[in-house]
Amino acid sequence: MKTGIVGLGLIGGSLALALRRAGYFVVGKNRSQAPTQYALSHGVIDMAGEVSGCDVVFVALPPKATVDFVCTYPFKEGAVVADICGVKRYIEREVLRRRPSLKYVGTHPMAGKEVSGIENACADLFDRASMVLTSNIYTDERAYELIKKLVKDIGFARLVECSAEVHDKKIAYTSQLAHIVSNCYVKDKTIEGCLGFTGGSFQDMTRIAGVDENVWTELYLENADNLSASVRLLASNLTDIASAIEGGDPQTLSALLRAGREQFEDGKNNSFQGRDIKTTSLK
Repeated sequence: MKTGIVGLGLIGGSLALALRRAGYFVVGKNRSQAPTQYALSHGVIDMAGEVSGCDVVFVALPPKATVDFVCTYPFKEGAVVADICGVKRYIEREVLRRRPSLKYVGTHPMAGKEVSGIENACADLFDRASMVLTSNIYTDERAYELIKKLVKDIGFARLVECSAEVHDKKIAYTSQLAHIVSNCYVKDKTIEGCLGFTGGSFQDMTRIAGVDENVWTELYLENADNLSASVRLLASNLTDIASAIEGGDPQTLSALLRAGREQFEDGKNNSFQGRDIKTTSLK
């Protein structure tokens, strides 16, 4: 089976390496030449060129570019096409509207690094990660099962299955909000001269503060309803904490902190399982 990767960045390159590790032939396509040449010279892909002859194509582009490509490209008849965008409703809606006969499956690998570019790609990036698959009543069952097989072959530790709506609501909280918090956290001028004052908590809070704002702006705006709700709830909770601190109110402050701890522990005790979500261990 011939597989294709469109977009040879960190995630696309890592997918290519993982697919090759699993024994698949990989064709790579990229808009600029430098990543393509790197991929060829470093064995990330087997060949470069069009993916119109591939049986399965993973599209690793930003949301709008993904929609433009998926909805217009001359794929092989019967080819299975999977996007790996960080938002799913927008992609799914546009594919159903513009190309409903396409064998499309929504995917989102829950792995990454604080650095980008194909030079940082690695075959084991997904070995301890989850892959989220989204589907709807129109999803082709055989295409979906094929992607599930590839997910296991690539090396993912867990398969998560849900709707595009559930995905976008969860990802607004687990990923997008976390990036926004990190970005806001480093805007405090106190960060200057902090060498020697930092530990693990600082590293955790700042690790993702330097991501590409252009990429993330598009993702945020395509999930605006879910993300804005998460941001406003966080802002409200922070305001409550600030008021308790400013008022010197130890009882209120302690109660607020305890509520957060108890909610976290309750979720942890239930393995953070959620409704309308199916999780399967692949290891």
